[in-house]
Amino acid sequence: MYSPSQSDMRAVSSIRPSAPQRIVSEQRSRNMAAVRRSDTKLELRVRSLLHRRGLRYRKDYPVRIAGRLIRPDVVFTRSKIAVFIDSCFWHLCPKHGQIPSSNRAFWKDKLERNAARDREQTEALKSEGWTVLRIWEHMPTEDAVQIIVNAARGNP
Repeated sequence: MYSPSQSDMRAVSSIRPSAPQRIVSEQRSRNMAAVRRSDTKLELRVRSLLHRRGLRYRKDYPVRIAGRLIRPDVVFTRSKIAVFIDSCFWHLCPKHGQIPSSNRAFWKDKLERNAARDREQTEALKSEGWTVLRIWEHMPTEDAVQIIVNAARGNP
C-alpha cells in the first residue's frame, strides 16, 4: 500500500491554494468579457424611446477630434450632439460610484482613468462645438430621454 511522503504532501498542498484562485480568475475573466461596451439594456431603452419620438440618430458613431477617436453612445450629427449613457460603476458616478474593496488599488486606478478619459473626451468635443450630454444610469429613463429630446430639438 502506498503512503505519501512528507515531500509529496508539501507538493500537493502547494498546488491546492492556487486552484480556487485560478477558478475565480477564470470566472472573473468571463464576467468582464460579458460587460458590453454598447447596446446595454439602458442604451436600448433610451434609443427606443428616442426613435418613438421621431428622432433619428447614429449609434456608437466614431467622432475624430485632434487625432482621437471618440465613440458616443448616441450622436445627432447635424446638430453636433453627443450623448454618453454612463454606468455608475464604470464611470465613477459622484452619487453612486464606489471602488470595490478587493483589489482596491487596481480598481481605483482603472475607474479613475475611466473618469479622466470621460472628462478629456467631453472637453475635446466641446472645444469643437459639440454639445455633450452625460446621462447616468441611475437617472429615470423618461427624464434622460426628455433631456436628449430637448437638446435635439433646440429646447434647453
